[in-house]
Amino acid sequence: MIAVSTGNHGQSVAYAARLFGVVARIVVPEGANPGKVAAMRGMGADVIFHGASFDEARQHCEELAEQQGYRYIHSGDEPLLIAGVATEVLQMFEDQPEIEVVIVPVGGGSGAAGACIVAQAIDPAIRVIAVQSAASPAAYKSWRRRQCATAPDRTVAEGLATGTAFALPQAILWELLRDFVLVRDEEILQAIIWMIECAHTLTEGAGASALAGAYQLRDSLVGKKIGVICSGGNIALPQLQSALLGPTGVSSIGAGQD
Repeated sequence: MIAVSTGNHGQSVAYAARLFGVVARIVVPEGANPGKVAAMRGMGADVIFHGASFDEARQHCEELAEQQGYRYIHSGDEPLLIAGVATEVLQMFEDQPEIEVVIVPVGGGSGAAGACIVAQAIDPAIRVIAVQSAASPAAYKSWRRRQCATAPDRTVAEGLATGTAFALPQAILWELLRDFVLVRDEEILQAIIWMIECAHTLTEGAGASALAGAYQLRDSLVGKKIGVICSGGNIALPQLQSALLGPTGVSSIGAGQD
């Protein structure tokens, strides 16, 4: 089978392939997170580098799938994937049944779509709020317009980096998602620091974006019980250094908390 990924989806596919004795090929952009690449290779996947962006890698992946007859596991337009990632939200409600708001990062939107399905099934009053980087807002623009759109893809958070919306997650989000916010990459980097300092948790940019969204919406969330999806701890060392030092090169630990 074959998939395209900036790293986390590829690790999932590589892990599953190893469990079932299947050959996995993962197409990644040039400059992909080296830690994620090493993890995919460590689980036996054949990693193929192509293109400067996720969308260039995706086009190459789809060409290979068609030419070679591989089973293509799409990172968004795949019902079984959405069902799988939805289980993390189900587990959240099993542990904390009083949650009123779920905040979830969005790249392609499979995680947010799964969260919406679970929330709707448990209690339609539960609000699901999606968060995407303002530097890569394709999914946000698509949700606002109610049609799939493309947008510049410049975020430093590779887990949010896609310039094209995916049809299946968007169809679910159009029907069930309550709100969608954009955060700046600087806010995501600050959220990485807060996760380290306050929760002693190392997270990558995509994983910290939900916290950045929660902070942006903090006034409207007062008194609510909130679930924040922290989807990935595979941060590259240069990005961690950038978050720790900030744009001035001075440590931002302990700065800017409210």
